[in-house]
Amino acid sequence: MSRLPAIPDVAKRTVFAFAAMALVSPAFAQSAVPIETFQLVHGYPHDPDAFTQGLIYVDGHLYESTGRKGQSSLRGVDLESGRVLQKYDLPSEYFGEGLTDWGSSLVQLTWISGKGFVYDRSSFKLLRTFDYQGEGWGLTHDERSLILSDGTPTLRFLDPETFRVLRRLDVIDEHGQRVENLNELEFIRGEIFANIWHEDRIARISPRTGRVLGWVDMSGLREQAGATGPEAVLNGIAYDAKTDRIFVTGKLWPRLFEIKIVSGSARH
Repeated sequence: MSRLPAIPDVAKRTVFAFAAMALVSPAFAQSAVPIETFQLVHGYPHDPDAFTQGLIYVDGHLYESTGRKGQSSLRGVDLESGRVLQKYDLPSEYFGEGLTDWGSSLVQLTWISGKGFVYDRSSFKLLRTFDYQGEGWGLTHDERSLILSDGTPTLRFLDPETFRVLRRLDVIDEHGQRVENLNELEFIRGEIFANIWHEDRIARISPRTGRVLGWVDMSGLREQAGATGPEAVLNGIAYDAKTDRIFVTGKLWPRLFEIKIVSGSARH
């Protein structure tokens, strides 16, 4: 994991440091949204060398996409032990990013290559590749579309068969500002949950309006994970829809956690 210590994420920071937090019409501003916290349910071992970029839980199986060129992979992971059960190593020129499932397939993004991969979920056999414009950061899906983040405030909804852009959605916070650095995504109970790169909070987003419906304050979890280093940031949200469990982890974290979201008071 030392071949490219932090250069790719530093490059991300450089790209978006020049993007202003543009204000939108006050009509889009919300009076208040809830600031929620979390309760730890259970902690599990996690590979401390995994530069986590995508995390999903499907039909009793945990899948993970890891990044960094020359070290990117698709993984099937045993939740209880953290052991990697199955692995596909991406060609060295690709930097692995977001991951989601669609039917019996897994769909994985790459960062700046404009290339995505579709795998058979059982065998990890590569079925096809596809192209998209711009960067790939996070990926999830609703009932009809794949949902892609690229670090900007705009989410793209893609046709899962053709990968054509069906619509775009700007994410707006309670102050009427566009939310930058949307990263790893998960669709939970009809909402889009998004990590904010280099921040200890998760945005809950309306897939219809793009408004932030609430924030989950994850402060302190990184310390409980024993994560160190500037790039060991919160990144990775998985949802077990069958048992209503939420899992979170981060890049280079030695722990993965099941959490419950605890309601908080609304704030302006």
